[in-house]
Amino acid sequence: MMGASDARRDAVEATVSDYVEGMVFADEAKLRRAFHPAGVVVGHYEDTLEWLSLEDFIASCAAAGPAPLGTKASFDILTLDMTGDVATVKVTDEYLGARFTDYLTLLEHDGRWQIVNKTYFHHG
Repeated sequence: MMGASDARRDAVEATVSDYVEGMVFADEAKLRRAFHPAGVVVGHYEDTLEWLSLEDFIASCAAAGPAPLGTKASFDILTLDMTGDVATVKVTDEYLGARFTDYLTLLEHDGRWQIVNKTYFHHG
């Protein structure tokens, strides 16, 4: 039988999956489900500092377009730490042919986990 903490951990992992799949497949609905409306995305991409609102991030994913049919969203959760209604997740993923390490901060609000901050490293 799954305990409450297992269910909460699974919910965080489902949010991370929505985030990666939303990004890779330019799926606005999944990105909106994964992020809090005031969430931000911060990191250096090709030597330029990006500090994006959720709307800008969604627009960027839409402009890049979805991955080709048959592509599988590839990611690994390296760490997941939870305290009360806050979680941090370190995840590596592939996006647009590049490797990234993302540090996600999530908050449980109104019964669901949402990303409030994504800070990333682009491996180039």
